[in-house]
Amino acid sequence: MATEEKKQEILEKLKNAVIQYDEDASKEAAEEALKEGLEANDAIFNGLVSGMEEVGRLFEAQEYFVPELLMCADALYVGLDILKPHVSQLDLGVKGSVVIGTVEGDVHDIGKNIVKMMFDVAGFEVYDLGKDVPLDKFIEEQIKTDSDLVCLSAMMTTTMVGMKKVIDDLKAKNPDIKIMIGGAPVSQDIAEKWGADGYSADANNALKDAINMISSLKKMKDEAEQNKA
Repeated sequence: MATEEKKQEILEKLKNAVIQYDEDASKEAAEEALKEGLEANDAIFNGLVSGMEEVGRLFEAQEYFVPELLMCADALYVGLDILKPHVSQLDLGVKGSVVIGTVEGDVHDIGKNIVKMMFDVAGFEVYDLGKDVPLDKFIEEQIKTDSDLVCLSAMMTTTMVGMKKVIDDLKAKNPDIKIMIGGAPVSQDIAEKWGADGYSADANNALKDAINMISSLKKMKDEAEQNKA
């Protein structure tokens, strides 16, 4: 097992490989992480993903633009391909199902893929609709799968407005459904204004929020069952 110092050094390498969009460095650091006995979950979330979160900040500050974002994502995926087969599932006490996708007109799926991976690791059933998803498809998929949660992602202010329609339509069909939105232009204020149940700035918070939402949903269902009895 790696010493704490060695572990931090490898996590830093993973993080920097993503920020500096260096695919070779990402591959080397991921291989080193496995060789030194680091937990794959740790290497992914505290190494690669924290690098991507920093990239998100650089993008918002307009120091990085879409080409850099895509190159950083390539470096992230190189490390991810090596680490992912070694990921162990977390038992967080709550399992649920989630429909996730990037809304129509938007082809950015880096953030969505990271959130999806968090759900996978936590043992959720994930129905990933991909990117540029027609708005009605979210509603169809939720009805078909009876999922507890729908997650909508957008990276552009022009596509973000589509989220409101999905939220309105979903809530009209199923008032109990929980909806989370995320992406660079989205904020807590927008989530509240549009009637989403949660907003998430990053993948770690998305998972925490999802677990809280699904817990409260399951509690509501149980109480409804008991009242019927």
